[in-house]
Amino acid sequence: MEKEKQILNLLKDKSSIKQKVYQKTKEVLLMIQRCLKSKALRLNGKMREIDENVEVVYSSKGKFEAQLKFSGDTLLFNMHSNVFDFPDSHSIHKNKYVKEDRTRVYCGIIHIYNFLSDSLKYNRLNDEGYLIARVFVNKDNHFFVEGEKQLGFLFDDFVSQEINTKQVEKIIDETMLFALNFDIHTPNISEVRVASVQQILELSSNQKIKTAKRLGYQFSNEE
Repeated sequence: MEKEKQILNLLKDKSSIKQKVYQKTKEVLLMIQRCLKSKALRLNGKMREIDENVEVVYSSKGKFEAQLKFSGDTLLFNMHSNVFDFPDSHSIHKNKYVKEDRTRVYCGIIHIYNFLSDSLKYNRLNDEGYLIARVFVNKDNHFFVEGEKQLGFLFDDFVSQEINTKQVEKIIDETMLFALNFDIHTPNISEVRVASVQQILELSSNQKIKTAKRLGYQFSNEE
């Protein structure tokens, strides 16, 4: 009976908190979807006056993701269905906000990937997308973003930063700028020197030569 009591206490405390974090993260993804949709309509309308060949298009293939296609780039926002803690060595455990309430450390994650639009359009399965940022959200709607360049320091105040539509708009703008400022690189010749007969036969309908941007960075927790 004592063990069952421990189990019930953990279910009541930890599982209940994680469900709350999950719902908060889901609400943030809905906010992102709404912002992406309105941004696509705004930018697409303005681009038609400049160059009708450049489209800005919003799409979604499910309740856990959203896509924004703009010219040769596509941003894919994907919410993980699980809730996460951080390693003991992570700096998040050192701030007073988390020390006052240990459950504040539990976060949902929304990943932001950058793909070449043609990789998705032509189903080029060998092509690579890059994780350019991760948005962490806790039960209080506090958040921070881990990423490269401006994405790594503009949204790092987890203690006092709460996510809202204005913050979501800023995150979307910064990820779009980040993607647009990194151009596609030609593959190293050693990577494309050999091609199979099957690759050549399928090349016209489904390009097999790997194509990707080269960002050349790592997140702070990667080695």
